[in-house]
Amino acid sequence: MPVVGTAGHVDHGKSTLVRSLTGRDPDRWAEEKERGLTIDLGFAWTTLPSGTEAGFVDVPGHERFIKNMLAGIDAITVALFVVAADEGWMPQSEEHLSILDLLGVDRGIIALTRADLVDEDTLEIAMLEIDERLASTSLEGSPIIPTAAPDGRGTDELRTAIDAALAASSIPDLGRPRLWVDRSFTIAGAGTVVTGTLVDGAVAIDESLSLFPARSAGRIRSIQSHERSLDRVEPGNRTALNLVGIERDAVDRGSMLGRPDDWVLTRRFTAEASTVRSLSSPIRERGAFHLHLGSGSWPARLRLLEDDTLEGTAGVLIEVDTPLPARWGDRFILREVGRKAVVAGGKVLDPAPPRRARDAVPTLEPLRDAETADGAAGALLTARGMSPLGDLDAQTGGGRPDAEMVSQGRAFSGDRVAELLTRASEVIDGFHESNPLRPGVPRARLAERLGVDADDLEALFERTPDFESIDADIRRSGFGADLGATEQKAWESARASLERAGFGPPRRTELALGLEIEHALVRRGDVVEVSSDLFYLPDVLGAIVERAKRLPDGFTVADFRDELGITRKHAIPLLEWMDATGVTVREGDGRRTR
Repeated sequence: MPVVGTAGHVDHGKSTLVRSLTGRDPDRWAEEKERGLTIDLGFAWTTLPSGTEAGFVDVPGHERFIKNMLAGIDAITVALFVVAADEGWMPQSEEHLSILDLLGVDRGIIALTRADLVDEDTLEIAMLEIDERLASTSLEGSPIIPTAAPDGRGTDELRTAIDAALAASSIPDLGRPRLWVDRSFTIAGAGTVVTGTLVDGAVAIDESLSLFPARSAGRIRSIQSHERSLDRVEPGNRTALNLVGIERDAVDRGSMLGRPDDWVLTRRFTAEASTVRSLSSPIRERGAFHLHLGSGSWPARLRLLEDDTLEGTAGVLIEVDTPLPARWGDRFILREVGRKAVVAGGKVLDPAPPRRARDAVPTLEPLRDAETADGAAGALLTARGMSPLGDLDAQTGGGRPDAEMVSQGRAFSGDRVAELLTRASEVIDGFHESNPLRPGVPRARLAERLGVDADDLEALFERTPDFESIDADIRRSGFGADLGATEQKAWESARASLERAGFGPPRRTELALGLEIEHALVRRGDVVEVSSDLFYLPDVLGAIVERAKRLPDGFTVADFRDELGITRKHAIPLLEWMDATGVTVREGDGRRTR
């Protein structure tokens, strides 16, 4: 059930036309009926010739109620633009057309009302003027149909044209339901009811939703659309939801219902803004503005990013005090308080821009060029270098970037991966130069220097053969601990001592190698660390193992000691090392070799 929204100057017959098309009076308030003036949003529906059921949102045309008009026009599928033939184009005709144009509404029908009050020449002139006014807007080329309420002239043609426009329109289902609340009330025994036009996804009874910006959690108790109870409602429908868990006092016009994980809130965003064609003088930052997004309106501050004034189209930064669930691609309107008029509108680009405004400027063009949510997610990732996938998803309406690397739910751009690898090379090579005898940079230290965590580090080094892991360290592939002349001389002296000592080498401290050289020799395989106090040459250890294998099963420490001709201070560490490495198996007080 797609939605048709009216637009046009006050008292040009919008509500009368809706009554003629639907048989229902969209004016809800007694004051509206008494004054013959639409003050707030009105709703009606009808079945068109094709069998399509269409909802109608009737908006006020008076300039004093433009805020209410903006609350209802955002989610329409087709615009029913009304101009009275006897008055022609008027100030609110221009303002409403600007709003539709800025919101990107590109399906419309022009109803030329009160055609019975003018002659044919005047009617033709009015149609020509309207056609000229529509030029270069989103409604350019829309059909213009003369109508007259008293005799029903044009009603059938209008219904057919609306039917055709709706058939040519598509209502996206992104799987991310969103309902901007335009009305809320309480029903005795049922609780809170909210109404709005559901977009971007379906909802069903018992589904959990959150009310933004408060993030209040609620559940759908029941659903109605066009006075029918439903178990599920699809996007594009006027909908009433009865909510459990959300109090009426918590709901204002401009609140939004959606799934909790689908949305993030923002108080500032960059955007591409365009001024209305009727703008009398350029927009400056010092003006007081109201931002209209969805069904809500909030005071806003404007920062101009590409020039000192705004006239035409340019990048801007918009700030509000109330956090809003805005995403890339959302359309908005700006009204300037001093001019009491709509002055601009456009499209949200980055819902979480850099803190410094000047840093946001390079991101504008890629986000302008993005045509899909995936493209926008890719542009945001390129600008940020790294971002949680959940943030990109929420900020673009489901976009997935073509990431160079993904780690623990975080996406990394190609530039950020290349930057991290370059910095890693610098850190690792610098460490090798300063610490030639150490195996490599400790993982924790490297992760801290790069500003990533351990999982990111693993994912990063899986992408290149230039580095390798050695226990808790990272080194350049093929790196070897080369001893300098002084270190080599100390090692040759120690090796001679070990060779002379045979099965009973001197204590570690007696070798006087120093910790760095000892670690390097162990890593190179030049010595084996049997205990915290003893090093052995590999070939000497091999000989000891062979001698041990000659002993009968169940041999004791004393048997082993006597076989090798050593003391207990060497025999016990050697046997414990052989137990640990699987050479021997201890059985009570004895041992056997494998």
